This record gives sequence, C-alpha cells and structure tokens, in this order.
Amino acid sequence: MPKEYPRKLRVNTQLQAELSQLIRSELSDPRVAGVTVTGVDVAPDMREAKVMVSLFGSDEQLKDALKGLGSAAGKLRHGLSKRMLMRTVPNLRFVPDLALRAGDQVSGLIRSVIEADKQHARDRGEEPGSQPTATPDEEGN
Repeated sequence: MPKEYPRKLRVNTQLQAELSQLIRSELSDPRVAGVTVTGVDVAPDMREAKVMVSLFGSDEQLKDALKGLGSAAGKLRHGLSKRMLMRTVPNLRFVPDLALRAGDQVSGLIRSVIEADKQHARDRGEEPGSQPTATPDEEGN
C-alpha cells in the first residue's frame, strides 16, 4: 500500500472544505441541493480527485445529484482555482459514498427491531424494558 504523504492529506482536506462551500454557495441546480461532500482522494500526481458525495434521499435523487455535479465540475474547478494556491487544480470525478446510507439503513433496522421487541413485550403484558421476574420454582426453591 502506498504511503500517504502529509501534502496529499492537506490537499484532500482543503479540497473537501472548499468544494462543500462552493456547492452550497455557487450552484443553483436543484439536483445538488442537500449534497454532502464526505471525502476527497487526490491522485498522487494531483491531476485527478475522486470526490465522494452523499445525499439522504432515494437512489434516483443521488444519481441526479451526481449528474448535476458532473455537469458543474468545470465551474467548481474554476472556483477552486480562485480559492486554492495550486499550480493546477485536479479534474473532479464525483462518486457516491454509500457508507452513510448503509449506516442509516442499519440504524433503521435496529430501531425497528427494538420497536418490535417492545410490542411483543406489551402483547405479553410486560412493561417494555423491564426484566421478567422469576417465579419461586425458577429460583430453585
């Protein structure tokens, strides 16, 4: 695995911050509303940057947002060239970051299982969250 150099990490962090601001302030395309830049990975030669984005919404909305960002890549590069002190601004390639979406789905599943467990407890006549009490036979008496 290649070693990550501090310069690359600094560029990744700065690109992420600047792109987040540019998307919010400079783009009026409704498809990119609510997009979050979750990470940037610049190639070692600094010519290309993979920009991971996330959007809470449907898969179709995420695809539309990626198309909107792709069409605005030139405008975003121009904005970056004014904000960052780099000889060349990398080409931007936008890709979906599905980790947040997967985490949200797992959280939803956990919440639904907890709610189902509470409902089963109510159906049995128990207080949700309380431990069942042992009868004298179960205690070994």
